[in-house]
Amino acid sequence: MTLAFRLSASVLLIAAVAPLAAQAQAQAQAQAPVAPAAPTLGGPLIAGVCLLSREAVLANAKVGVYASQRIRQLTEEAQAEVNADRRPIEADLAALRAQAAKLAPEQRAAQEKALVARFAPIQTKAEQRTREIEKTRAKAIDTIGQQLQPVIAAVYTQKGCGLLLDRNTVLGGNMGNDLTAAVVAGLDARLTSITIQREDLSGVQAAPAK
Repeated sequence: MTLAFRLSASVLLIAAVAPLAAQAQAQAQAQAPVAPAAPTLGGPLIAGVCLLSREAVLANAKVGVYASQRIRQLTEEAQAEVNADRRPIEADLAALRAQAAKLAPEQRAAQEKALVARFAPIQTKAEQRTREIEKTRAKAIDTIGQQLQPVIAAVYTQKGCGLLLDRNTVLGGNMGNDLTAAVVAGLDARLTSITIQREDLSGVQAAPAK
């Protein structure tokens, strides 16, 4: 196995963080209910039964949009940091490739080993940054969720609901009691942004791989 393959296989690129609502794969806008599964589905409005898509709320509320953009920014900054650390090693790797034919096997092996040793802390940093971004995203979701719950409760009471269902699990029917748009409006009135800084896990040891 050559050094080039080992280095490229070991590089951990920090993936761009998806919007906060992506965990549940929300695609609908808050103002539009989920389309019925078939044209024949519909029927009378069921009093007291209400619907809500928390994912659509996160995707459309101002604070959710802000949080997604902020986390994406933090991700790009972390990626740039890792890339900057990698560039000198990649340059040395290119130089080694260029002169590989002129080196004795033991010389080439020694230089390859040195490059691998230089790369190891960069991979460790990339893995740490990835964990930090994920923890940051989870904290943002939790913070917004704490602000969201009283808004849901207020709209639920205002609309006279007796049962609240996840809109994303409904296959069809009368969607007239969808609270999503009202909850988005309520959350927008409550807050539009939150403080989001990348979590620091420099003193936390990573859990061993299973």
